[in-house]
Amino acid sequence: MNSAVMKSSNQRQCAVQIQPSYLATNLSMQTELIKTTLDQFVSDNHIPGYNCLISQKGKSTSYIESGKMDVAAGKDIARDTIFRIYSMTKPLTSVAMMQLYEQGLFQLDDPVKKFIPKWKNLQVFSNGDADSFSVTPPSRLMTIRDLFTHTSGFTYDFMQSHPVDELYRRSGIIGASFDTSLEEKVEIMASLPLQFSPGTRWNYSVSTDALGYLVQLLSEQPLDRYIDHHITQPLGMVDTAFNITTDKLDRFAACYMVNPESGGYEIEDTPETSRFLKKPAFISGGGGMVSTIDDYHRFCQTLLNRGTLDGTQLLKPETVSLMTQNQLPDNKDLAQMGQPTFSETPYEHIGFGLGFSVVLDGSKTSQRATTGEFAWGGMASTCFWVDPKNALIVIFMTQLIPSSAVPIRAALRESVYTSLANEN
Repeated sequence: MNSAVMKSSNQRQCAVQIQPSYLATNLSMQTELIKTTLDQFVSDNHIPGYNCLISQKGKSTSYIESGKMDVAAGKDIARDTIFRIYSMTKPLTSVAMMQLYEQGLFQLDDPVKKFIPKWKNLQVFSNGDADSFSVTPPSRLMTIRDLFTHTSGFTYDFMQSHPVDELYRRSGIIGASFDTSLEEKVEIMASLPLQFSPGTRWNYSVSTDALGYLVQLLSEQPLDRYIDHHITQPLGMVDTAFNITTDKLDRFAACYMVNPESGGYEIEDTPETSRFLKKPAFISGGGGMVSTIDDYHRFCQTLLNRGTLDGTQLLKPETVSLMTQNQLPDNKDLAQMGQPTFSETPYEHIGFGLGFSVVLDGSKTSQRATTGEFAWGGMASTCFWVDPKNALIVIFMTQLIPSSAVPIRAALRESVYTSLANEN
């Protein structure tokens, strides 16, 4: 795709849309700053388009949008555009698992081998390379809490930082693979070493896919069916699923990736040929879903409400509190657990709960944040955060891989909290 198409003058700069009854609330008067900040990334040809939804105190909603959902087709972003949310699937899978926790089907410190006997002899990579290596026994057994917090010792194929990453690639444990079933992946992982002994480090990984497998085992339902019946349907998340149906294809965004030579972007996945058009063999609880901005807002509002939305209770308040507390050993932050940065985000003073990052001290983080805030993002540069102190939810959707390509999420944070400070 050439740069002329990318810089098409047809890109629409939409006016801010604010629900009329909420004009007097905190963020509505300052939304123009946020829009100006985000629009610059579109006009500078860094992203094809975006939409963003911000709510405060459960009743103030500001929505902005700009640019294209499909550049080649000339289709504008809209409020009902459907996006690949990739790792923003993880919080939904974590909630599903915690629903089963509330039923007493497991404890957080249960060893994983209790439920997946094939993993009873997992060993830890000691030294060598992907062709020849030695292993040692782990210092302790992997627990279900380790899966929630990414301290399991697992990894992702795309990390490119350790011989075990290469072993994942050679074995077909590919994060974005749609062809190998979850059951097959579990079988393969039994033969691969861990990067480190569970609980000793933090490493982003297929851990949440393992949680998805446990959801299936404990509920005796396929993961997609469980999430549909127990989360998305009850919350009215009508466009959130593991694949796109043909009646929704016209609302499905194209996905783009950075062109390293030009610095612009090029097509990665078209709506018409996307693998999301059919149900995948691999139902990925770690990164397999699509959603809209309003659907995901309903999910976030449920968490901000401590488990309830419009009379529907997904979780008990104490369960949400548990999920949104730091669960890392000795209350360490991610930097102390061996992960000083991830994607574009420095991780000092940020911990990890049961499915989300958690801000430990907002006064010390390198980016604007509030203590107690929980958040996560997706591979195609989507993100969300929930700030309980300010009763604030921010959701941002675009489709650009990798998420570290441009600092748009940091710029969004800065503009949101500047706007909030200006109003207060």
